[in-house]
Amino acid sequence: MPQDPDQNASKPGIGIDFGTSNSAAAVFDGTQLRLVKLAGSQAIMPSANYIQRDFSIAIGQAAIDDFIADNQGRRVELSAEVLGEARTSAGGPDGPAGDSETAMVFGQAINDAGLPGRLFRGTKRLLGNPTSERTPVFERQFRLVALVTPILVGIRDAIQRLVGSANHACIGHPVNFEGAQRSGNQAALARLGEAYRHAGIVDQRYCPEPTAAAISYLHHHPEAEDERLLTVDFGGGTLDFCILRRAGATFEVEATHGIALGGDRIDQTIFRELIFPLLGRGERWVRTLDGAEVDTLFPFGDFEDLLINWPISYMLNQNKYTAPVIQRMSQTDDGAIKFRRLYDLINQNYSYQVFEAIKLFKARLSEVDRAVLDIPEIDVEVYLERWEFEVMISDMLFELEQAIAVVLAKADLCAEDIDTVLRTGGSSLIPAVKDILENQFPGKVVEHDPFTSVAAGLAISDYFDYADRVNGD
Repeated sequence: MPQDPDQNASKPGIGIDFGTSNSAAAVFDGTQLRLVKLAGSQAIMPSANYIQRDFSIAIGQAAIDDFIADNQGRRVELSAEVLGEARTSAGGPDGPAGDSETAMVFGQAINDAGLPGRLFRGTKRLLGNPTSERTPVFERQFRLVALVTPILVGIRDAIQRLVGSANHACIGHPVNFEGAQRSGNQAALARLGEAYRHAGIVDQRYCPEPTAAAISYLHHHPEAEDERLLTVDFGGGTLDFCILRRAGATFEVEATHGIALGGDRIDQTIFRELIFPLLGRGERWVRTLDGAEVDTLFPFGDFEDLLINWPISYMLNQNKYTAPVIQRMSQTDDGAIKFRRLYDLINQNYSYQVFEAIKLFKARLSEVDRAVLDIPEIDVEVYLERWEFEVMISDMLFELEQAIAVVLAKADLCAEDIDTVLRTGGSSLIPAVKDILENQFPGKVVEHDPFTSVAAGLAISDYFDYADRVNGD
């Protein structure tokens, strides 16, 4: 790989890793690699934006904080949207005889009059879906591109504070965008490119995220010559692979592969398996209807999708959800405390805090054999052994093993042909993931900057103009 620090001395390399959950950026001047501080002293920023009713926008952690504060204790009251009037009678020659001859026409009950703002996180997931074009935000229709752009503007502003002008960058992307089918990747890249242009980054190069991580690793390990590297990038939204062969000063991407499996899905699994039973899943509900006693399972399934998607969990604070919870928690059996816990979670909009606790719990289980999931907001304390967690995510671990086989087959290789396996991305820290890789590639697995390797590699790729060699198959 060429290492001529003078070739682009006046134009530093810029890399932007806009992720499903978090974003990062880096700058490389041929000698020094620097991470950009996107939020105060932090190099990692949540990929979130919050649009308020006056259409002011907050991004990053500030967006999440504002969203939580605005929705704690807020009662959601949906009303039907009036679309117009329809005449129910032709009336006389002078028109309708009275108001009774016209009726209001209502749309679907989707209008939340008290909604203070809309939070968007994980928007990257929608880029490959051609049907996800516009989203209503209050009385306006926002294109998907317009929802991504404010985050990129914030990233570009942070880069400019560090290096001045920032109208160019190498842009990271997953091998396969979530939900992408056939032309989905092209549509996603077109949308992403448009958003970056609106943010002022008009000179664009692209690089698959696992390839960028490999470039970063090779830059830091110039001794790794004539090697074949397998990168396993296990992030928040996707699991991506790259097989890259380095030969002297050049390299070639031999295969890439990606699936829609990430840390967010693991977090949701933990929520379902450990938290749902403590919120009332599986409990019975006895009440009197029309003078008869009715005994059924509590309809917890009606709550599940909203609970595990915290940006929209505030929707649970409607009467149709809270009324049965209040009725059930007023009973005197042992299950009532679970519904009091569920009510507190709904009323105070604690789903985000639950997921933050799950992330800490998951990280702790990567360090010790037994950890506690502690969520004081809803009075939850659950102990779990690491082996129990591994059983819980066994289906996802199997998907990992299958994906490894696919990328090796794409390159017509076997495990013995790989010299180094590079682990990156937050979910690559899970011990069971490490074990799978070590079992298949004994003595070859190394960890490389799980949260910033992609941004670093993108900046290096931008500096040396590797874009024509990194896009794989």
